[in-house]
Amino acid sequence: MKTETATFAGGCFWCTEAIFKRLKGVLSVMPGYAGGEINQPTYEKVSAGATGHAEAIQLLFDPSVVSYEKLLDIFFHTHDPTTMNRQGADVGTQYRSVIFCHSEEQKRIARKKIKDLEKSHAFRDPIVTDVVPAASFTPAEEYHRNYYAKNGAAPYCQVVIDPKITKLFADYREDIKEEYKST
Repeated sequence: MKTETATFAGGCFWCTEAIFKRLKGVLSVMPGYAGGEINQPTYEKVSAGATGHAEAIQLLFDPSVVSYEKLLDIFFHTHDPTTMNRQGADVGTQYRSVIFCHSEEQKRIARKKIKDLEKSHAFRDPIVTDVVPAASFTPAEEYHRNYYAKNGAAPYCQVVIDPKITKLFADYREDIKEEYKST
């Protein structure tokens, strides 16, 4: 099986991890930090806003099952790409919208997707998502991994993540893995 890597930042990595883990063809999802200036970032350093890192996810996917373009569709559908350094109540450069491209082909597809979304007026405001070459990626600390699965009853999960998953299920039901369809 041929696999590819994709790296996205679209707000809190707990949210993006919970979304992308549910997709057919996505083999693994790791929350972490990308796009910053320091080695070995930590949640505390990134949260302070001085590292330049974004909370991101890096996923391994099977392009014969899910295309990079479909991943981008879901990325844009499940966060607000028009707000600079903010997703809902989460504010700071660590919550910015970024597509970290692992190839020239990913860059071409991402730029075309943004152009098409803007041309169709899919969003009221301009898209501010950066499209940049893949940067070093540092996996998040263990307690951030699988956060939603471990903490689904937490208020943040119920108020922020649950609506995103509901939206995903409503609009992309055919792309959801079987084990998540029954939940």
